[in-house]
Amino acid sequence: MYKKDQVLIVDIVDMTDKGDGIGKIDNYTVFVDGGVVGDKLEVKLTKVKKNYAQAVLLNIIEKSDIRCEDSCDKSDCGGCQIGHIKYEEQLKIKTKIVKDCLDRIGKIKDYVLHETIGMENPYRYRNKAQFPVSFKNNESVIGFYKKKSHEIVPCYECKIQHEINDRVVKIVKEWLDEFNIRIYDEKKHKGIVRHIVTKYGFYTDELMVIIVTNGKKLPYYDILLNRLKEIKELKTVVHNINSDKTNRILGFENVNLYGNGIIRDYIGDLIFEISPLSFFQVNPVQTKKLYDKALEYANLSKDEEVFDIYCGLGSISLFLARASKHVIGVEIVEEAIKAAKKNAKLNNITNVDFYAGKAEDVFLKLHDEGNKASTVVVDPPRKGCDESVINCILDMKPNKVVYVSCNPSTLARDLSLLEQGGYKVKEVQPVDMFPHSMHIETVCLLTKK
Repeated sequence: MYKKDQVLIVDIVDMTDKGDGIGKIDNYTVFVDGGVVGDKLEVKLTKVKKNYAQAVLLNIIEKSDIRCEDSCDKSDCGGCQIGHIKYEEQLKIKTKIVKDCLDRIGKIKDYVLHETIGMENPYRYRNKAQFPVSFKNNESVIGFYKKKSHEIVPCYECKIQHEINDRVVKIVKEWLDEFNIRIYDEKKHKGIVRHIVTKYGFYTDELMVIIVTNGKKLPYYDILLNRLKEIKELKTVVHNINSDKTNRILGFENVNLYGNGIIRDYIGDLIFEISPLSFFQVNPVQTKKLYDKALEYANLSKDEEVFDIYCGLGSISLFLARASKHVIGVEIVEEAIKAAKKNAKLNNITNVDFYAGKAEDVFLKLHDEGNKASTVVVDPPRKGCDESVINCILDMKPNKVVYVSCNPSTLARDLSLLEQGGYKVKEVQPVDMFPHSMHIETVCLLTKK
Protein backbone atom coordinates (compact mmCIF):
# COMPACT_ATOMS: atom_id res chain seq x y z
CA MET A 1 0.00 0.00 0.00
CA TYR A 2 1.29 3.42 -0.91
CA LYS A 3 1.68 6.17 1.71
CA LYS A 4 1.23 9.93 1.83
CA ASP A 5 4.42 11.90 0.94
CA GLN A 6 5.84 8.86 -0.86
CA VAL A 7 7.84 9.76 -3.98
CA LEU A 8 7.12 7.71 -7.13
CA ILE A 9 7.88 7.61 -10.85
CA VAL A 10 4.74 7.51 -13.01
CA ASP A 11 3.90 7.51 -16.72
CA ILE A 12 0.95 9.74 -17.65
CA VAL A 13 -1.41 7.81 -19.92
CA ASP A 14 -4.57 9.95 -19.94
CA MET A 15 -6.12 13.16 -18.56
CA THR A 16 -9.20 13.97 -16.49
CA ASP A 17 -11.83 16.49 -17.55
CA LYS A 18 -10.33 18.84 -14.92
CA GLY A 19 -6.91 18.79 -16.65
CA ASP A 20 -5.04 16.49 -14.25
CA GLY A 21 -2.75 13.82 -15.66
CA ILE A 22 -3.68 10.19 -15.00
CA GLY A 23 -0.75 7.94 -14.15
CA LYS A 24 -0.73 4.17 -13.64
CA ILE A 25 1.50 2.02 -11.40
CA ASP A 26 0.55 -1.69 -11.48
CA ASN A 27 -3.10 -0.77 -12.18
CA TYR A 28 -3.08 1.76 -9.32
CA THR A 29 -4.23 5.21 -10.47
CA VAL A 30 -2.35 8.39 -9.58
CA PHE A 31 -3.81 11.81 -10.47
CA VAL A 32 -1.09 14.40 -11.05
CA ASP A 33 -1.77 18.14 -11.19
CA GLY A 34 0.18 19.42 -14.22
CA GLY A 35 0.75 16.00 -15.76
CA VAL A 36 0.48 15.60 -19.54
CA VAL A 37 -0.13 12.46 -21.60
CA GLY A 38 3.30 11.09 -22.57
CA ASP A 39 5.15 12.51 -19.54
CA LYS A 40 7.31 10.41 -17.23
CA LEU A 41 7.23 12.21 -13.89
CA GLU A 42 8.64 12.15 -10.41
CA VAL A 43 5.70 12.88 -8.10
CA LYS A 44 4.90 13.05 -4.38
CA LEU A 45 1.65 11.57 -3.09
CA THR A 46 -0.53 14.08 -1.23
CA LYS A 47 -3.63 11.93 -0.66
CA VAL A 48 -3.77 8.14 -0.69
CA LYS A 49 -6.95 6.06 -1.05
CA LYS A 50 -7.52 2.37 -1.65
CA ASN A 51 -7.94 2.66 -5.42
CA TYR A 52 -6.24 5.95 -6.26
CA ALA A 53 -3.91 8.68 -5.05
CA GLN A 54 -3.42 12.38 -5.74
CA ALA A 55 0.07 13.73 -6.29
CA VAL A 56 2.05 16.88 -6.98
CA LEU A 57 4.65 17.13 -9.70
CA LEU A 58 8.27 17.24 -8.49
CA ASN A 59 10.30 16.74 -11.66
CA ILE A 60 9.75 16.00 -15.34
CA ILE A 61 11.96 13.02 -16.19
CA GLU A 62 10.78 12.66 -19.79
CA LYS A 63 8.76 15.47 -21.37
CA SER A 64 5.70 14.71 -23.47
CA ASP A 65 5.76 15.74 -27.13
CA ILE A 66 2.56 17.73 -26.59
CA ARG A 67 3.92 19.75 -23.65
CA CYS A 68 4.96 23.36 -24.32
CA GLU A 69 6.45 26.21 -22.34
CA ASP A 70 3.57 27.97 -20.64
CA SER A 71 3.73 31.70 -21.35
CA CYS A 72 2.10 32.40 -17.96
CA ASP A 73 4.15 32.24 -14.76
CA LYS A 74 1.06 31.91 -12.52
CA SER A 75 1.16 28.12 -12.20
CA ASP A 76 -1.07 28.17 -9.09
CA CYS A 77 -3.87 30.10 -10.77
CA GLY A 78 -7.00 28.03 -11.34
CA GLY A 79 -7.96 29.82 -14.55
CA CYS A 80 -5.88 28.00 -17.18
CA GLN A 81 -5.63 24.29 -16.43
CA ILE A 82 -3.85 23.29 -19.67
CA GLY A 83 -1.82 26.31 -20.73
CA HIS A 84 1.26 24.04 -20.67
CA ILE A 85 -0.13 21.93 -23.57
CA LYS A 86 0.28 22.87 -27.24
CA TYR A 87 -2.88 24.54 -28.48
CA GLU A 88 -3.56 22.12 -31.33
CA GLU A 89 -3.35 19.30 -28.78
CA GLN A 90 -5.75 21.12 -26.45
CA LEU A 91 -8.34 20.95 -29.24
CA LYS A 92 -7.84 17.20 -29.63
CA ILE A 93 -8.21 16.72 -25.86
CA LYS A 94 -11.51 18.62 -25.88
CA THR A 95 -12.86 16.60 -28.81
CA LYS A 96 -11.99 13.44 -26.88
CA ILE A 97 -13.74 14.71 -23.72
CA VAL A 98 -16.97 15.27 -25.67
CA LYS A 99 -16.70 11.86 -27.35
CA ASP A 100 -15.97 10.07 -24.07
CA CYS A 101 -18.98 11.67 -22.36
CA LEU A 102 -21.37 10.91 -25.24
CA ASP A 103 -20.12 7.32 -25.51
CA ARG A 104 -19.81 6.52 -21.80
CA ILE A 105 -22.61 8.55 -20.16
CA GLY A 106 -25.07 8.95 -23.01
CA LYS A 107 -24.44 5.66 -24.81
CA ILE A 108 -24.90 7.68 -28.00
CA LYS A 109 -24.04 5.79 -31.20
CA ASP A 110 -23.81 6.46 -34.94
CA TYR A 111 -23.34 10.21 -34.85
CA VAL A 112 -20.91 12.53 -36.64
CA LEU A 113 -18.41 14.16 -34.27
CA HIS A 114 -16.49 17.04 -35.83
CA GLU A 115 -13.09 18.23 -34.67
CA THR A 116 -13.18 21.12 -32.18
CA ILE A 117 -13.22 24.55 -33.81
CA GLY A 118 -10.28 26.52 -32.41
CA MET A 119 -8.94 30.07 -32.57
CA GLU A 120 -6.23 31.51 -34.77
CA ASN A 121 -4.94 33.50 -31.78
CA PRO A 122 -6.03 31.85 -28.49
CA TYR A 123 -4.86 34.71 -26.26
CA ARG A 124 -6.42 37.88 -24.81
CA TYR A 125 -9.82 36.65 -25.93
CA ARG A 126 -12.01 37.23 -22.84
CA ASN A 127 -14.34 40.24 -22.77
CA LYS A 128 -15.25 39.74 -19.10
CA ALA A 129 -13.05 39.42 -16.01
CA GLN A 130 -13.97 38.81 -12.35
CA PHE A 131 -11.16 39.67 -9.94
CA PRO A 132 -11.56 38.72 -6.27
CA VAL A 133 -9.79 41.05 -3.82
CA SER A 134 -7.97 40.18 -0.59
CA PHE A 135 -5.51 41.74 1.86
CA LYS A 136 -2.08 40.25 2.52
CA ASN A 137 1.22 41.58 3.87
CA ASN A 138 -0.29 45.04 4.45
CA GLU A 139 -1.43 45.54 0.87
CA SER A 140 -4.33 44.66 -1.36
CA VAL A 141 -4.13 41.60 -3.60
CA ILE A 142 -6.12 41.40 -6.84
CA GLY A 143 -6.04 38.28 -8.97
CA PHE A 144 -7.69 34.90 -9.37
CA TYR A 145 -8.38 31.99 -7.06
CA LYS A 146 -5.69 29.39 -6.56
CA LYS A 147 -6.58 25.91 -7.77
CA LYS A 148 -9.11 24.20 -5.48
CA SER A 149 -9.07 27.04 -2.91
CA HIS A 150 -10.21 30.58 -2.17
CA GLU A 151 -6.66 31.83 -1.75
CA ILE A 152 -6.00 34.58 -4.29
CA VAL A 153 -3.03 34.39 -6.65
CA PRO A 154 -1.93 37.97 -7.49
CA CYS A 155 -2.38 38.59 -11.22
CA TYR A 156 -1.85 42.02 -12.74
CA GLU A 157 -1.43 40.78 -16.29
CA CYS A 158 -3.41 37.83 -17.69
CA LYS A 159 -2.78 36.30 -21.10
CA ILE A 160 -6.42 35.33 -21.70
CA GLN A 161 -8.02 38.61 -20.53
CA HIS A 162 -8.21 41.67 -22.76
CA GLU A 163 -5.24 43.99 -22.23
CA ILE A 164 -7.47 46.77 -20.93
CA ASN A 165 -7.93 44.80 -17.69
CA ASP A 166 -4.25 45.23 -16.86
CA ARG A 167 -4.78 48.99 -16.70
CA VAL A 168 -7.99 48.74 -14.68
CA VAL A 169 -6.42 46.44 -12.07
CA LYS A 170 -3.37 48.69 -11.71
CA ILE A 171 -5.54 51.78 -11.08
CA VAL A 172 -7.83 50.00 -8.61
CA LYS A 173 -4.96 48.47 -6.65
CA GLU A 174 -3.20 51.82 -6.28
CA TRP A 175 -6.47 53.38 -5.09
CA LEU A 176 -7.11 50.59 -2.57
CA ASP A 177 -3.60 50.86 -1.10
CA GLU A 178 -3.35 54.66 -1.11
CA PHE A 179 -6.61 55.20 0.79
CA ASN A 180 -6.48 52.03 2.90
CA ILE A 181 -9.84 50.86 1.61
CA ARG A 182 -10.98 47.95 3.77
CA ILE A 183 -10.94 44.67 1.87
CA TYR A 184 -13.74 42.14 2.39
CA ASP A 185 -12.94 39.11 4.56
CA GLU A 186 -15.27 36.28 3.56
CA LYS A 187 -14.70 34.36 6.80
CA LYS A 188 -15.56 37.29 9.08
CA HIS A 189 -18.03 38.85 6.62
CA LYS A 190 -16.45 42.26 7.24
CA GLY A 191 -14.76 44.81 5.02
CA ILE A 192 -15.89 46.69 1.95
CA VAL A 193 -14.49 45.77 -1.49
CA ARG A 194 -15.20 42.17 -2.58
CA HIS A 195 -14.62 41.97 -6.34
CA ILE A 196 -13.65 44.00 -9.36
CA VAL A 197 -15.56 43.01 -12.51
CA THR A 198 -14.91 44.31 -16.01
CA LYS A 199 -16.85 43.93 -19.26
CA TYR A 200 -15.46 45.11 -22.58
CA GLY A 201 -16.98 45.47 -26.05
CA PHE A 202 -14.42 44.08 -28.49
CA TYR A 203 -16.12 45.71 -31.49
CA THR A 204 -17.32 48.94 -29.84
CA ASP A 205 -14.32 49.61 -27.54
CA GLU A 206 -16.68 50.28 -24.62
CA LEU A 207 -15.51 49.44 -21.08
CA MET A 208 -17.62 48.77 -17.98
CA VAL A 209 -16.00 48.61 -14.53
CA ILE A 210 -18.00 47.17 -11.62
CA ILE A 211 -16.89 47.61 -7.99
CA VAL A 212 -18.60 44.99 -5.80
CA THR A 213 -18.91 45.89 -2.11
CA ASN A 214 -20.25 44.45 1.10
CA GLY A 215 -22.76 47.21 1.86
CA LYS A 216 -23.54 50.60 0.34
CA LYS A 217 -20.40 52.38 1.50
CA LEU A 218 -17.69 53.12 -1.08
CA PRO A 219 -15.23 55.73 0.23
CA TYR A 220 -13.17 57.92 -2.10
CA TYR A 221 -15.03 56.62 -5.14
CA ASP A 222 -14.82 60.05 -6.80
CA ILE A 223 -11.03 59.79 -6.85
CA LEU A 224 -11.25 56.29 -8.32
CA LEU A 225 -13.61 57.59 -11.02
CA ASN A 226 -11.23 60.35 -12.02
CA ARG A 227 -8.40 57.88 -12.38
CA LEU A 228 -10.46 55.35 -14.33
CA LYS A 229 -11.54 58.12 -16.71
CA GLU A 230 -7.94 58.27 -17.89
CA ILE A 231 -8.82 55.09 -19.81
CA LYS A 232 -10.40 56.56 -22.94
CA GLU A 233 -12.52 53.44 -23.57
CA LEU A 234 -14.32 53.82 -20.22
CA LYS A 235 -18.07 54.01 -20.81
CA THR A 236 -19.55 53.35 -17.37
CA VAL A 237 -18.66 52.56 -13.74
CA VAL A 238 -21.15 50.67 -11.56
CA HIS A 239 -21.22 50.18 -7.79
CA ASN A 240 -22.72 46.74 -7.17
CA ILE A 241 -23.91 45.96 -3.63
CA ASN A 242 -23.62 42.39 -2.37
CA SER A 243 -24.04 42.07 1.40
CA ASP A 244 -24.93 38.38 1.39
CA LYS A 245 -22.78 35.61 2.85
CA THR A 246 -22.39 33.90 -0.49
CA ASN A 247 -19.96 32.82 -3.17
CA ARG A 248 -22.12 34.66 -5.69
CA ILE A 249 -20.04 37.50 -7.07
CA LEU A 250 -22.64 40.13 -7.95
CA GLY A 251 -25.50 41.36 -5.80
CA PHE A 252 -28.82 42.51 -7.23
CA GLU A 253 -28.52 46.26 -6.52
CA ASN A 254 -26.54 48.52 -8.86
CA VAL A 255 -25.71 52.20 -8.52
CA ASN A 256 -24.35 53.95 -11.60
CA LEU A 257 -21.38 56.09 -10.58
CA TYR A 258 -20.51 57.09 -14.13
CA GLY A 259 -22.43 56.56 -17.36
CA ASN A 260 -25.73 54.68 -17.64
CA GLY A 261 -24.59 51.22 -16.53
CA ILE A 262 -24.73 49.82 -20.06
CA ILE A 263 -22.20 48.97 -22.78
CA ARG A 264 -22.88 47.59 -26.25
CA ASP A 265 -21.15 45.09 -28.47
CA TYR A 266 -21.73 43.15 -31.67
CA ILE A 267 -22.07 39.50 -32.56
CA GLY A 268 -21.82 39.50 -36.31
CA ASP A 269 -23.95 42.42 -37.47
CA LEU A 270 -26.32 42.32 -34.49
CA ILE A 271 -25.75 44.76 -31.62
CA PHE A 272 -26.47 43.95 -27.96
CA GLU A 273 -26.81 45.92 -24.74
CA ILE A 274 -24.81 44.47 -21.84
CA SER A 275 -25.68 45.32 -18.24
CA PRO A 276 -23.87 44.34 -15.02
CA LEU A 277 -26.13 41.35 -14.37
CA SER A 278 -26.79 40.18 -17.92
CA PHE A 279 -24.99 37.18 -19.39
CA PHE A 280 -22.98 37.67 -22.57
CA GLN A 281 -20.62 35.08 -24.05
CA VAL A 282 -17.04 35.84 -22.95
CA ASN A 283 -15.35 35.04 -26.27
CA PRO A 284 -16.85 37.17 -29.04
CA VAL A 285 -14.78 35.63 -31.85
CA GLN A 286 -15.83 32.06 -31.05
CA THR A 287 -19.40 33.06 -30.17
CA LYS A 288 -20.01 34.01 -33.80
CA LYS A 289 -18.73 30.58 -34.91
CA LEU A 290 -20.92 28.85 -32.31
CA TYR A 291 -24.06 30.74 -33.34
CA ASP A 292 -23.37 30.21 -37.03
CA LYS A 293 -23.17 26.47 -36.39
CA ALA A 294 -26.41 26.50 -34.36
CA LEU A 295 -28.12 28.39 -37.20
CA GLU A 296 -26.72 25.93 -39.75
CA TYR A 297 -28.06 22.97 -37.75
CA ALA A 298 -31.46 24.64 -37.30
CA ASN A 299 -31.65 25.08 -41.11
CA LEU A 300 -34.73 27.28 -40.76
CA SER A 301 -37.25 28.40 -43.34
CA LYS A 302 -39.35 31.55 -43.23
CA ASP A 303 -42.51 29.67 -42.22
CA GLU A 304 -41.06 28.01 -39.10
CA GLU A 305 -41.90 28.65 -35.45
CA VAL A 306 -38.94 28.32 -33.07
CA PHE A 307 -38.57 28.04 -29.28
CA ASP A 308 -35.31 29.23 -27.68
CA ILE A 309 -35.17 27.85 -24.14
CA TYR A 310 -32.69 29.43 -21.68
CA CYS A 311 -32.37 32.35 -24.10
CA GLY A 312 -30.35 34.73 -21.88
CA LEU A 313 -30.39 38.25 -23.32
CA GLY A 314 -31.72 36.92 -26.62
CA SER A 315 -28.53 36.63 -28.60
CA ILE A 316 -29.28 33.29 -30.28
CA SER A 317 -33.00 34.16 -30.52
CA LEU A 318 -32.31 37.18 -32.71
CA PHE A 319 -30.15 35.17 -35.10
CA LEU A 320 -32.92 32.57 -35.31
CA ALA A 321 -35.61 35.22 -35.82
CA ARG A 322 -33.98 36.60 -38.94
CA ALA A 323 -34.19 33.14 -40.56
CA SER A 324 -37.65 32.06 -39.35
CA LYS A 325 -41.28 33.14 -39.07
CA HIS A 326 -41.37 33.63 -35.29
CA VAL A 327 -39.25 32.90 -32.18
CA ILE A 328 -40.26 32.57 -28.52
CA GLY A 329 -37.42 33.00 -26.01
CA VAL A 330 -37.62 31.87 -22.36
CA GLU A 331 -35.23 32.80 -19.52
CA ILE A 332 -35.45 32.83 -15.71
CA VAL A 333 -33.51 36.10 -15.19
CA GLU A 334 -35.95 38.99 -15.56
CA GLU A 335 -33.22 41.53 -16.23
CA ALA A 336 -31.95 39.35 -19.08
CA ILE A 337 -35.45 39.25 -20.60
CA LYS A 338 -35.71 43.05 -20.34
CA ALA A 339 -32.35 43.25 -22.11
CA ALA A 340 -33.52 40.74 -24.73
CA LYS A 341 -36.54 42.91 -25.56
CA LYS A 342 -34.30 45.96 -25.83
CA ASN A 343 -31.91 44.07 -28.07
CA ALA A 344 -34.76 43.06 -30.37
CA LYS A 345 -35.76 46.74 -30.70
CA LEU A 346 -32.15 47.82 -31.21
CA ASN A 347 -31.91 45.46 -34.18
CA ASN A 348 -35.42 46.18 -35.52
CA ILE A 349 -36.45 42.55 -35.10
CA THR A 350 -40.19 42.23 -34.42
CA ASN A 351 -40.92 38.51 -34.93
CA VAL A 352 -39.70 37.46 -31.49
CA ASP A 353 -41.35 37.35 -28.04
CA PHE A 354 -39.58 36.87 -24.72
CA TYR A 355 -40.95 35.44 -21.46
CA ALA A 356 -39.38 35.54 -17.98
CA GLY A 357 -39.65 32.57 -15.63
CA LYS A 358 -38.36 29.08 -14.98
CA ALA A 359 -37.85 27.39 -18.32
CA GLU A 360 -39.83 24.33 -17.30
CA ASP A 361 -42.80 26.42 -16.04
CA VAL A 362 -43.01 28.86 -18.98
CA PHE A 363 -42.35 26.16 -21.56
CA LEU A 364 -45.11 23.99 -20.09
CA LYS A 365 -47.56 26.92 -19.99
CA LEU A 366 -46.83 27.89 -23.59
CA HIS A 367 -47.18 24.27 -24.65
CA ASP A 368 -50.50 23.89 -22.79
CA GLU A 369 -51.77 27.05 -24.50
CA GLY A 370 -51.21 25.40 -27.85
CA ASN A 371 -47.92 26.99 -28.87
CA LYS A 372 -45.96 24.67 -31.14
CA ALA A 373 -42.50 24.87 -32.68
CA SER A 374 -40.94 22.96 -35.54
CA THR A 375 -37.47 23.63 -34.06
CA VAL A 376 -36.46 23.93 -30.41
CA VAL A 377 -33.11 25.40 -29.37
CA VAL A 378 -31.84 24.88 -25.80
CA ASP A 379 -28.78 26.49 -24.23
CA PRO A 380 -29.02 25.51 -20.54
CA PRO A 381 -26.63 26.24 -17.64
CA ARG A 382 -24.03 23.67 -16.59
CA LYS A 383 -26.60 21.52 -14.78
CA GLY A 384 -28.30 20.87 -18.11
CA CYS A 385 -32.01 20.86 -18.90
CA ASP A 386 -34.62 20.30 -16.25
CA GLU A 387 -36.26 16.94 -16.90
CA SER A 388 -39.64 18.63 -17.34
CA VAL A 389 -38.15 20.69 -20.21
CA ILE A 390 -37.01 17.47 -21.87
CA ASN A 391 -40.50 16.04 -21.39
CA CYS A 392 -42.10 19.16 -22.91
CA ILE A 393 -39.86 18.85 -25.96
CA LEU A 394 -40.84 15.19 -26.33
CA ASP A 395 -44.55 16.09 -26.00
CA MET A 396 -44.26 18.91 -28.54
CA LYS A 397 -42.42 16.68 -31.06
CA PRO A 398 -40.52 19.36 -33.00
CA ASN A 399 -38.77 18.21 -36.17
CA LYS A 400 -35.36 19.34 -34.89
CA VAL A 401 -33.68 20.04 -31.56
CA VAL A 402 -30.48 22.10 -31.47
CA TYR A 403 -28.74 21.67 -28.12
CA VAL A 404 -26.00 24.15 -27.13
CA SER A 405 -24.06 22.98 -24.08
CA CYS A 406 -21.25 24.16 -21.81
CA ASN A 407 -21.00 20.81 -19.97
CA PRO A 408 -20.36 17.56 -21.90
CA SER A 409 -21.52 15.39 -18.98
CA THR A 410 -25.02 16.87 -18.64
CA LEU A 411 -25.19 17.18 -22.43
CA ALA A 412 -24.67 13.41 -22.73
CA ARG A 413 -27.31 12.72 -20.09
CA ASP A 414 -29.90 14.93 -21.83
CA LEU A 415 -29.12 13.62 -25.31
CA SER A 416 -29.72 10.10 -24.01
CA LEU A 417 -33.15 11.13 -22.69
CA LEU A 418 -34.03 12.76 -26.00
CA GLU A 419 -32.93 9.66 -27.93
CA GLN A 420 -35.03 7.48 -25.64
CA GLY A 421 -37.97 9.79 -26.43
CA GLY A 422 -37.73 9.40 -30.19
CA TYR A 423 -34.88 11.62 -31.42
CA LYS A 424 -31.53 10.81 -33.01
CA VAL A 425 -28.26 12.68 -32.47
CA LYS A 426 -26.99 13.44 -35.97
CA GLU A 427 -24.06 15.88 -35.62
CA VAL A 428 -21.94 17.16 -32.74
CA GLN A 429 -19.64 20.19 -33.07
CA PRO A 430 -17.36 21.24 -30.17
CA VAL A 431 -16.26 24.89 -30.20
CA ASP A 432 -13.32 26.09 -28.12
CA MET A 433 -14.73 29.13 -26.34
CA PHE A 434 -12.19 28.92 -23.50
CA PRO A 435 -8.63 28.21 -24.76
CA HIS A 436 -6.13 26.98 -22.14
CA SER A 437 -8.93 25.78 -19.86
CA MET A 438 -10.71 22.42 -19.85
CA HIS A 439 -14.10 24.01 -20.55
CA ILE A 440 -15.71 23.23 -23.88
CA GLU A 441 -18.86 24.45 -25.64
CA THR A 442 -20.74 22.03 -27.90
CA VAL A 443 -23.63 22.35 -30.35
CA CYS A 444 -25.63 19.27 -31.37
CA LEU A 445 -28.30 18.53 -33.95
CA LEU A 446 -31.06 16.03 -33.20
CA THR A 447 -33.86 15.04 -35.54
CA LYS A 448 -37.01 12.97 -35.05
CA LYS A 449 -36.47 9.29 -35.72
